[in-house]
Amino acid sequence: MRILESKNIPFSVTEYEWDENYLDAVSAASKLNLDPDSVYKTIVMMNEKKEVFVFCVPAAHEVSLKKVRILTNSHLNPVKVAELQSITGYLRGGCSPIGMKKHFPVYIDESALKKEQIYISAGQRGMQLVLDPKDLQKACNAEFHQLIDG
Repeated sequence: MRILESKNIPFSVTEYEWDENYLDAVSAASKLNLDPDSVYKTIVMMNEKKEVFVFCVPAAHEVSLKKVRILTNSHLNPVKVAELQSITGYLRGGCSPIGMKKHFPVYIDESALKKEQIYISAGQRGMQLVLDPKDLQKACNAEFHQLIDG
């Protein structure tokens, strides 16, 4: 939130009761009575050279490994949950593409461009940022690409 404020990017925050057993974005959407296609989850992946890439996709969808392989020109695997915090500074269920420990390449699924606002983790479990997808792009120097099948 400090990063968004420092860049004069408008946003709002919404909170919900989170449960250790249901930290996924679909559960967050359900608790907030939102369409899962408006809630974007943050997926952190790493290639064989230990380069990290960040992907934001709608809650109910998976990152297409074929599409991201073409995009990054490398074979990617999800970062293990045990390594997530040391790499990003965030815990599972509260990982935001904004404000990670280091700047990593960030890619947002192009479906976000069809929406006036999307929900993305605010960096804490039970908290979502609400903002224009183009403002999210500015905040984390991201690119829009097709990241999901369909």
